[in-house]
Amino acid sequence: MTTSEVPAPVSVLPGVTATGAPRGIDDATLDRITSNLLGPIPGAAAPESAGTAALTAARTTSPLASTSGLPGPTAGVSSAATPFPGAPIPAAPYLDEAIHQSQIPAPASIAAAAAQTAAPGAATSVAPSSAAIPASPYFDAGIHQSQIPAPSSVAAAAPATGITEAAAGPIDWSPPLPANVEIHDGSLPRLFDDAPLSGKPPQDGAPSYYFLTPILATRPEAAAPAAPFQRRLFDVNDIRRDFPILEERVHGKRLVWLDNAATTQKPQAVIDRLVHYYSHEYSNVHRAAHELAARSTDAYESAREKVQRFIGAGSAEEIVFVRGTTEAVNLVAASYGRKFLGEGDEIVLSTLEHHSNIVPWQFLAEQVGAVIRVVPVTDRGEVLLSDFERTLTTRTKFVSLTHVSNALGTILPVREMIDIAHRRGAKVLIDGAQAVSHFPVNVQSLDADFYAFSGHKLFGPSAIGVLYGKKALLDEMPPWQGGGNMIQRVTFEHSTFADPPSRFEAGTAALGPAVGLGAAVDYLERIGMQNVATHERALLAYATEALARIPGVRLIGTAPEKAGVVSFITDKIPAEEMGKILDQDGIAVRAGHHCAQPTMDRFGLEATVRPSLALYNTHDEIDQLERAVRRALQK
Repeated sequence: MTTSEVPAPVSVLPGVTATGAPRGIDDATLDRITSNLLGPIPGAAAPESAGTAALTAARTTSPLASTSGLPGPTAGVSSAATPFPGAPIPAAPYLDEAIHQSQIPAPASIAAAAAQTAAPGAATSVAPSSAAIPASPYFDAGIHQSQIPAPSSVAAAAPATGITEAAAGPIDWSPPLPANVEIHDGSLPRLFDDAPLSGKPPQDGAPSYYFLTPILATRPEAAAPAAPFQRRLFDVNDIRRDFPILEERVHGKRLVWLDNAATTQKPQAVIDRLVHYYSHEYSNVHRAAHELAARSTDAYESAREKVQRFIGAGSAEEIVFVRGTTEAVNLVAASYGRKFLGEGDEIVLSTLEHHSNIVPWQFLAEQVGAVIRVVPVTDRGEVLLSDFERTLTTRTKFVSLTHVSNALGTILPVREMIDIAHRRGAKVLIDGAQAVSHFPVNVQSLDADFYAFSGHKLFGPSAIGVLYGKKALLDEMPPWQGGGNMIQRVTFEHSTFADPPSRFEAGTAALGPAVGLGAAVDYLERIGMQNVATHERALLAYATEALARIPGVRLIGTAPEKAGVVSFITDKIPAEEMGKILDQDGIAVRAGHHCAQPTMDRFGLEATVRPSLALYNTHDEIDQLERAVRRALQK
């Protein structure tokens, strides 16, 4: 489609236009590999319209190197009608769950990176993502490290690959690790780029653990204090024991919690921390000289610092505690929006937004005379950068986007979208409610102006959330609620206000929930977010394949870049009815429009069934879901 063929903006709502009519996808996009569900990771290579054939190049099957830079299966061809063929998914060499960490040789690159980081004044660098990375054929449960030939001898035995020790140095059989946190773009970490997806682990009682990724090196000046605990081995069965509610029985069946996009369950560590806080530390904060006030203040502000480190913010002053993502978006719209947006200014959203990232901007548009423009999505639920760039104009002043669609699981290429918006002079808010529990997020790497998420979707309590804002922007924003600690001086004639973040935390804070959120962050950091992403990546592949092979099931949202959601409908049973049927088997899923009615409208639907995944879900639970759906459709 040429620029001249782009449809004129179509009116959607008063003051709202959608640029580029929702349309299908071009041939180049259709050729992308469907067996690798997560495909090219946002930030490494972005989805695009015609003219990006490089994204669809077939990957080599060589066990040592590939022309695309990373090992992977030979490309397959998808179609709109059958986006997920039932072909078996190759086992991932790095995800074999029967391998113990001691069986894996330590990569020399990690030590080198650590030494470089530890040296005062040493420059840190990241190897180009296009560099060829060998795949290991030896990561198998039955092979001990002693049986693995030395890298040099392997290279010598495989002259056809063109890689020799003299030319490329000794081959490191361990998975590549980033040299510092700056390469994380807020989507799945590049540690997993093009890694084959794993199938179901053995069912012979073997432990379901895999080796842990080391803690990422950071710049010396940005290094966080050492954690008071060691990173734990990731064993999903061990993880499950941390969540007491997973032992609950529903209708006589053990609970299968697949409603994680709505809310996540709480580990015992969070429950215990709340009990201790209310038993030994509870007081209002910042207001008294007594001991309990000091304890409570320390616990509250410590949680802020933990969140700062968790998302890579520059300082704790950039972390504002709110009730949740909804309040965070409303805060930015009411404070930044009312001050800096005016008549005719444009606010850009995507079709995939949650209602909480639509309605506050509608309020603002009505108040100041701004116009909302909407980026369309493809039939697979992708947001193409070309469509996004065409939506922006010289009048665009603000962009607000979801990081991960709560209805479809699509991961948006937000780093590239932020860069495009900044080049146009617009500020950007990212709704990260569905992102932070699935993979590492670094807000400085993203260069987001604002980033918001909710505690209850991060294994923490409800009634707490976070708004990250760049300090320079928060300093310019007026308060949006008055009272409590947000003041400096109050008279009947005039009031002055505290610096951020206190300026935006009017009234009594959500003290216990904030402390609980800090405990949830501690828990996740102990596990390691890369390990969470690895586990969920394998689950997502397995669940997608399992549901796609059921006759009468249609998957909704089949973008290559996805996280944690497999949304579907059936040709016999309405979504809400299917949700009730699954509940009788103890399987909790969401069925409805998911507070994303514009997304449903785009696909001509009223509702979908939405199983959604988290770190404690298992392949066995996916099997239970598949069996229950099959039984329902066979009646």
